[in-house]
Amino acid sequence: MTFGSLFAGIGGLDLGLERAGMACKWQVEIDDYATRVLTKHWPDVPKYRDVRECGAHNLSHVDLICGGFPCQDVAEGGKLAGIDGQRSGLWREFSRLVGELRPRFVLVENVANLLFGDNGRWFGRILGDLAALRYDAEWHCIPAAAVGAPHVRDRVFVVAYANSSDSIRRRGAVQVGRIAQPREIAKARNAGRTQWRTESRPSVLAYGVPSRVEQLNGYGNAVVPQVAEFVGWQIVAFDEATP
Repeated sequence: MTFGSLFAGIGGLDLGLERAGMACKWQVEIDDYATRVLTKHWPDVPKYRDVRECGAHNLSHVDLICGGFPCQDVAEGGKLAGIDGQRSGLWREFSRLVGELRPRFVLVENVANLLFGDNGRWFGRILGDLAALRYDAEWHCIPAAAVGAPHVRDRVFVVAYANSSDSIRRRGAVQVGRIAQPREIAKARNAGRTQWRTESRPSVLAYGVPSRVEQLNGYGNAVVPQVAEFVGWQIVAFDEATP
């Protein structure tokens, strides 16, 4: 299974999906430091800088498009401008590319607050756009703690798949997604270790001198590869089980 990566960052999603047996065909990332990291670890994968300049004219067809579009306008600690904010509004470019390239699968990642912001309207926009493109979707909030990390780092993962009438008829029904209930999230969060932090807290100073700021920013924005790998294996299993 091949995939293309939007808003690739330092490649957390990409690494996880590769561990699940997929092959990366292209990456889109505008940050200079993150692009250098991608170039080091994926030297032979074509790179594109601005998602607004990408489309069917320069991106090859893939089985899956993945990406964690900017969270600054939907995160609890952000400005909460919403899904149409200056940064998080780049979701419209994500959905545009899905419509142009028509992959069989779409994987969207973002902060958990996307589920609940503006009384669920932000997330409703994501699902509505995917539905308009004829994709069904399932979703869940998966914390880093679920894969053994010593902090929570709740993130929502949406897996969407093309819902042609033929594929629906083969499966017998349209699958629908659901939001993890608060008690389910709390159970995964704690897992017997209630002292875990909401986020990890790396130091941004080295001997009193600011250091590695770009590196830490890359870490902060990255997807935990082990979570991406878990999601990747679920997609592979679903694909193999679908006639």
